[in-house]
Amino acid sequence: MGELKLMKGNEALAEAAIRAGADAYFGYPITPQSEVIEYLMAEKPFDRTGMVVLQAESEIAAINMVYGAAGTGKKVMTSSSSPGISLKQEGLSYIAGAELPCLYANVVRGGPGLGTIQPSQADYFQSTKGGGHGDYRQIVLAPASVQEMSDFVKLGFELAFKYRIAVLILSDGVIGQMMEKVELFDQIPRLTDQEVIEKYPWATTGKKKGTERRIITSLDLDSLKMEAHNHHLQAKYKTISENEVRYELIDCDDAEYIIVAYGSSARISQKAVQLARKKGIKAGLFRLITLYPFPGKEMQQLCKKGVKGWLAVEMSAGQMVEDVMLSVKGCAKVEHYGRFGGIVHSPEEVLHALEEKIIGD
Repeated sequence: MGELKLMKGNEALAEAAIRAGADAYFGYPITPQSEVIEYLMAEKPFDRTGMVVLQAESEIAAINMVYGAAGTGKKVMTSSSSPGISLKQEGLSYIAGAELPCLYANVVRGGPGLGTIQPSQADYFQSTKGGGHGDYRQIVLAPASVQEMSDFVKLGFELAFKYRIAVLILSDGVIGQMMEKVELFDQIPRLTDQEVIEKYPWATTGKKKGTERRIITSLDLDSLKMEAHNHHLQAKYKTISENEVRYELIDCDDAEYIIVAYGSSARISQKAVQLARKKGIKAGLFRLITLYPFPGKEMQQLCKKGVKGWLAVEMSAGQMVEDVMLSVKGCAKVEHYGRFGGIVHSPEEVLHALEEKIIGD
């Protein structure tokens, strides 16, 4: 068993970055994720592993530092909360176009605009549909516990370098601020410069005599070449969709009604399922772990077992529900229940919504 500690979700994310062998973190403070950079600054990871931690002058500067460092094959990350993530979108689109691996986290707060510092899940569209310009995707992991805030850093870096893609850990103010026991994984050594050169032939690590020049860019003014590059990207996203879907089924074997949720909403919905079962309602929970790729095929399989209705529960006005509707393809009724603006729903409210919106008819 690894080291056990009582930590906030944001702190677990930060500690995991050090232990995952990250080379650098570039960030900017914003509530409710400020503990990430505060923990890293206090922990002095340069003394532990040589990891660089830098507070940039803005969110825009931070994501472009990630872009530059990722281009050299370094393991780098950033984090922010909703308005700050919006500022990073141009850089993330460039990173997608240049096919650079990186990890970032969004501890979502209520909006739009500056909104509130309270929890929300209203950044789903931005996260899963490509918040910046152009046809691109990113892997989106949705932790539902402090333990997963730690585990998904390690997993996120693995996926980022496997596919040369940006990976997003989409958390929220509940998971980021709550405290739970965490089993921390053992330290992963940082790669040496020579190991980076040998492992990543695409990285810009300096041109030696007699070697081919390496260029990192998202620009190509030849439309045919750019179209070919886009075909390549779409093929990669298809591979990801076929191989990297992650989800958890809770009480779904005999379920007639299924709640779909992720993150803190999934924790709340799990309790709602327990309350429903006590009342004799055969309810289950489909917990999304990857929001992209979305487990649509797996939902279709449950439809064939006779599911009568689906309730999408999220702290938004209704975003994830659209993907649920597209996935089940009219096999059963789909409804949405959400609180937004920083309000967190209760298990009793979710159960009431299930009874009223799905079972009531």
